[in-house]
Amino acid sequence: MSANISFLAFGDGGYHPDYPKVKHIQKPKNKAQFIAAEKADWLEDHRPMSEFNHAPVYVYPDTDIATEQTGALATGKAMATLCQLKRCDFAIQLGDNIYPDGAGANDGKDDQQRMNDLILKPLQPLFTQQPELVVYSALGNHDWKTSRKGVKLQTEWMASQPNFTMSEQGYYSYTIGEPGNDVELFVLDTNMLLSGQHYYEIPLRPDGSEQGLASALAAGQAEVEDIERHEEPVNGEDHRQLAWLANGLKNSKAKWKLVYGHHILWSIGGTKYDEGHVLRRLILPELCQYADAYIAGHEHDLELLTDDCSRVMPGNSKPKLPLIISGAAAKMRGTHTPFAQQQEKRYPEYDLVWSKSFIWGFAHIELDNDQDKLNVSFYTTPHDQSGKLEAEQVFSFAKRSD
Repeated sequence: MSANISFLAFGDGGYHPDYPKVKHIQKPKNKAQFIAAEKADWLEDHRPMSEFNHAPVYVYPDTDIATEQTGALATGKAMATLCQLKRCDFAIQLGDNIYPDGAGANDGKDDQQRMNDLILKPLQPLFTQQPELVVYSALGNHDWKTSRKGVKLQTEWMASQPNFTMSEQGYYSYTIGEPGNDVELFVLDTNMLLSGQHYYEIPLRPDGSEQGLASALAAGQAEVEDIERHEEPVNGEDHRQLAWLANGLKNSKAKWKLVYGHHILWSIGGTKYDEGHVLRRLILPELCQYADAYIAGHEHDLELLTDDCSRVMPGNSKPKLPLIISGAAAKMRGTHTPFAQQQEKRYPEYDLVWSKSFIWGFAHIELDNDQDKLNVSFYTTPHDQSGKLEAEQVFSFAKRSD
């Protein structure tokens, strides 16, 4: 048996039109209005109109009400197909497992049915094929959106499912593989970490560059990130999580050390960068010193970036830190080309390796213990809901942890 370790990485899979946002029901749009609204948002974000695109549109039966189509089941089928061709020892789920408001939402829906529909059903092809496969899940901002009770309902549901694992406290670690060729994975609750911080949403300038906080405040454009009362950390639980991560990474005896959570450190979506600034400040020094990669969702696309760690570890001689984004399991979104170009200019430590937007898809990661390489392969599935597997790109990175 190979000593290599292989797994699926997918995020933001918990979306289906049967569980819509309230505004889509209270202020319905037909297909033309839906696309017009997407165009308006595109222009408001200073994205080039020549690159405009939108997700496939779903129209509710016997109405003209339109919303975004889901790719959840198609992505589940594509992952099942891949796992007939490549080893899938386990899977990691990168948060936003339930849209739009987590479990416990006041929408008249049964929560057990909600979780069966949004979390379990899309992955059923995978579990039918591989009944022992375990999905190690993280929490995202939508999982937190309703209440702490909603988070508890989801963790309790996962505890009752043979194919899912999630810690009651939201963050945890686990080790897979034989000693000497093993990996320890650290699962973060990044929503808890971010909710303990005070930061602003600041719109980009028309050229895609970031605006300074002082300028944004002077122009009345900076908005404090809206943290709901129930999301605020209790009794320093966010600080305990950070200390747990630092100690866990430093003391891990595993050959490989991987960290994953919902929120990104870097991305080119153009709307999540404020969170990236905050999260980098909180965890990037530890990742740079001890980890082999960081994996996230949140952006509804596929991206591969690196950070050379020069800003947080001057004189660093370790290989670049791979940052893998796989948040396209049900929803899709465009990237922001001017923003991406500005990021390259402004941040010498950062590099965009590859990206693909307006797709449904996922990543497959292999830890090659013979070559000491981390290999990441990206896959997509077409808009026609067929679930057909389409290979994109493969990348390799040198092992960087001690």
